[in-house]
Amino acid sequence: MIKHVPSLEKLVHELSRLPGIGPKSAERLGYYILRSSDEYAEQLRESLKRVKEVVHECPSCYSFTESDSLCHYCSDTSRQNDLICVVEDPADIARIDAAGVFRGRYHVLHGTISPLDGVSPEDLRIQELMEKVHKGLCEEGPKIREVILALDADLEGDTTVLYLAKALQDKDIKVTRIAHGVPIGGDINYIDQRTLGRALENRINV
Repeated sequence: MIKHVPSLEKLVHELSRLPGIGPKSAERLGYYILRSSDEYAEQLRESLKRVKEVVHECPSCYSFTESDSLCHYCSDTSRQNDLICVVEDPADIARIDAAGVFRGRYHVLHGTISPLDGVSPEDLRIQELMEKVHKGLCEEGPKIREVILALDADLEGDTTVLYLAKALQDKDIKVTRIAHGVPIGGDINYIDQRTLGRALENRINV
């Protein structure tokens, strides 16, 4: 760890707070920034400043946008209004959309329920989802017919899925979850038991 250079220590400390960045990676990044040109350091500073100034949540799906109104996905009139895909983070939208299969609307929770981390349903965009579903069922026009839960297959994801499924059970709406199991090209010999179990539970007709 860098010693006796307070400003550099501070930079490394802040970089180490980023997800997936450990102390060694933060130190390498800190040295890179220090050794880079003044122009690069200024561009980095301006980028950090601008992203905080202009990027905000979309008022409809709660993804990120620079637009004064709706985000790119919500303003797309060619998308289906009767399908809602619920995701954990805004980055998940780009991954799902890149598959080219889903053409409905999105809703970002900004996290998953995790009692151990102090994250409760009230900390997420769950109430907004319920209001969106209620509004979509009451308004004239295409009714919301399905909510797809595209959440991770971990403890927090499972907890959130169970919570949402229970909250939506009294609605006249189909609630599904994306399948989990053996990936395309995967070898069963190298698949863990939990994943293999999910694959068997989510088997399909052929």
